[in-house]
Amino acid sequence: MTSTTGIQIKTRRPIIGETIELMSSMRFAIAMLAMIAIAAVIGTVMKQSEATSNYINQFGPFWFEVFDKAGLYAVYSSWWFMLLMTLLVSSTSLCIARNAPKMVRDMRSWRENVREQSLLNFPHRMHWRAPLARAALAQQTAARLADNGYRVKIVERDNGTLLAAKQGGANKFGYIFAHASIVVICVGALFDSDLPIRFQEWVLGKTPFAGSGLIAEVPAKHRLSTSNPTFRGNTLIPEGSNSSSALLQRPDGVLIQDLPITINLKKFTIDFYSTGMPKLFASDVEVVDHATGEKVNAVIEVNKPLIFKGLAIYQSSFEDGGSKLKLKGYPMLGTGTRSFDLNGEVGGTTPFSDAYTIEWSGFRPFNVENMNTNNDVRAVKQDKSLREQFSASLDKHTGSAGRGSLSNELKNVGPSVQYKLRDKTGQAREYQNYMQPMTLDGAAVFLAGVRANPSDPFSYLRIPADDEHSVRDWMRLRAALADPALRAAAAKRYSERAAPQTADAAAVRGHIEASSEKSLSLFAGDGKVGGFVSISQFLEKVPVEGQEKTAEVFMKILNGSLWELWQVARAKDGLAPVAADEAHGRYLLLATNALSDAFFYGAPVYLQLDEFVEVKASVFQVTRSPGKNIVYFGCALLVLGVFSMFYIRERRLWVWIKDDTEHSGGAEALMAMSTQRKTLDFEREFVTLKEKLPQSA
Repeated sequence: MTSTTGIQIKTRRPIIGETIELMSSMRFAIAMLAMIAIAAVIGTVMKQSEATSNYINQFGPFWFEVFDKAGLYAVYSSWWFMLLMTLLVSSTSLCIARNAPKMVRDMRSWRENVREQSLLNFPHRMHWRAPLARAALAQQTAARLADNGYRVKIVERDNGTLLAAKQGGANKFGYIFAHASIVVICVGALFDSDLPIRFQEWVLGKTPFAGSGLIAEVPAKHRLSTSNPTFRGNTLIPEGSNSSSALLQRPDGVLIQDLPITINLKKFTIDFYSTGMPKLFASDVEVVDHATGEKVNAVIEVNKPLIFKGLAIYQSSFEDGGSKLKLKGYPMLGTGTRSFDLNGEVGGTTPFSDAYTIEWSGFRPFNVENMNTNNDVRAVKQDKSLREQFSASLDKHTGSAGRGSLSNELKNVGPSVQYKLRDKTGQAREYQNYMQPMTLDGAAVFLAGVRANPSDPFSYLRIPADDEHSVRDWMRLRAALADPALRAAAAKRYSERAAPQTADAAAVRGHIEASSEKSLSLFAGDGKVGGFVSISQFLEKVPVEGQEKTAEVFMKILNGSLWELWQVARAKDGLAPVAADEAHGRYLLLATNALSDAFFYGAPVYLQLDEFVEVKASVFQVTRSPGKNIVYFGCALLVLGVFSMFYIRERRLWVWIKDDTEHSGGAEALMAMSTQRKTLDFEREFVTLKEKLPQSA
């Protein structure tokens, strides 16, 4: 039986002996293994080697420093994890050194010194007499044991013959293989770990690169040579382009890993499920060896890497490779209505006026959305208390786009573009605009998403599509709302339409015109936050008992005034007035909601995607892992070890044969059997052997 204590040595310094005993004990190895398992859980839950800014945004400055000091952002290369691994390897090696020789000796031993009296104490024993002579009985017994798979040794003694038999001695190899596999796997993992790169940072002065620019121009101190023994990096290659380097992500930048090959991406193919999830993406590549000029053509797919000259090239993901974008820009401030053209390229930047820069961060040629389930299309922030005061129709434009149904209706809603608008101070908001209108709550709207932080979900401004399926009418109404002259003209038109035909009609029209202009001015904001928030603040000054009725009247005046403002704006641009029907009334309601939300959009311009030329790019993970085969060998040892320990049963059997003094010419035998694990199979085998061994008739 294996002991859990460690190696006992005699030394003048007890602390040394106690340390060696502790490290070579099984309890210490199990403790180290448990601590490594806990560390592995931390490394799995917490994303490793992310950018520093991501951790600061997620945990805040205080906890970022705490976790950074603890090395939780690079658990598997932290000093304490390496110490745990070293202690585990040392402890396991000492355990093997302590127990393996004894186990090998025990496997080779026949234990032939057993005595007859000892066999009588075994629980599994049998005694019988046979008419055969002692030598003949010994030979027949040995033959029958060999027939059952036992190895047998016959030992002659003065007063009898001992047969020592054994089977399943390889069970001991299970312990040796299982423990050796831990050492082998850890050593193999060490070869493929981050330590060689850390060593180059500590000794050779390699530092991560945190700037921008062409990879070919990055200084040598940020580059790793092609002889680097181990690495795992990513490279993004657009269609028709090539790359001979990979990026190794570090907490404060990247290291450039020069490759001994050039990867040319000839074509990237992607196929999707009906849900919009990628079903297949594959890269048709040509790999060129720098040393020999050898060229290899291959198709790399997920889980089907290309192995070339010790390098493994995996299909990791796909990105946009710099799609060419053409957009229409619409002013969101002031009274301007003229649109303008703007060009961009994904991954690049475009100066916009003197105050802003546009950073093009993403493009998707199509988006498959569930149009009937709660897909959480949030409206841009507005005052909730006001919506509670007004009709339910104002509440319907927030929240889910299809909360009335629980069924799935997957639909491609068309292309979208994503970009950041950064001001001179470095502050940025991120926007996601869809090219085509989509139907939400029975109305066609253009979604314009905005968020202040990358970790936040997008909130969407819903701009209703006009009769021409464009945003021009809404932009025209927005500009008119910002123009005091047009507001005054709309108020006059509304008063003429709403005033009753009575004797004092002129005075009534004056009051209505003033109320109309007041409502439009409040909604416009005039340099402050307008929309429903401004109206809500105005209504809060009204006594509580009259707020509901005042709000109802005020909203009636505002809706009528906005209708006239819409007609005035169209007339200014030489367009005919729209028909006063239900469809246009629905449009005005949605336009009003969007005008209110637009105050929180936070951008001086709305950019709508007009045309695009998609450029696909493939992301490859390139690895060199010399310890891989060592780890595979360790895994094979582990499988063999576990199989040996659980499926190979060691059995020992002794038969003591002596002359039968009571029956002349006969012999009597005593058989005893033992095993480390008593199972039903062992019991059945014992019964079988009792029947097979020679007995008297």
